[in-house]
Amino acid sequence: MDVDYSKCVAIEAFVVRGHRNIRAKHPTTLEFTRDEYLTVRGDCIVGISASKALRDFSDEFKDLARRSTALVATIIIGMNGVYDVIFGWGNEKLTYDDSSKIIIRRSNYIADNTAAIYSDKAAKDLKRELINYLRNDESKAAVIMIAIDLKCFGGSPLTPYLP
Repeated sequence: MDVDYSKCVAIEAFVVRGHRNIRAKHPTTLEFTRDEYLTVRGDCIVGISASKALRDFSDEFKDLARRSTALVATIIIGMNGVYDVIFGWGNEKLTYDDSSKIIIRRSNYIADNTAAIYSDKAAKDLKRELINYLRNDESKAAVIMIAIDLKCFGGSPLTPYLP
């Protein structure tokens, strides 16, 4: 049987700005926000002034991310060339309905702002060189999120790897 792999992968890209108060110390989540400010209490936030929120993602991406066999890869690329990659899992309960936040979680907690669960990294796990760069108010990063339905590529439904 021929598989149309274009129906198995969807990509979203957006830009975030850095901020002097980025700490990225949270042990279970990481967040991008459309907010244009950040207090030191927002220790999960790694980018502000996001050019997209979950509600803005394409229907194709949302449909793929809502599959239990979907892997959601997030690549953060600082304009200084430093990058990091986070892997998480999709779930049929994800709504992708938030208008300001994109949150990736190590746990299986789901809210309207959840983009992926069971991630392999949280804010505290990101490369410190990337976080130090994003502590500059003038810094920017490209964020690329890829939803991949592993079942399309011959994989069987898997239990997510839990670090």
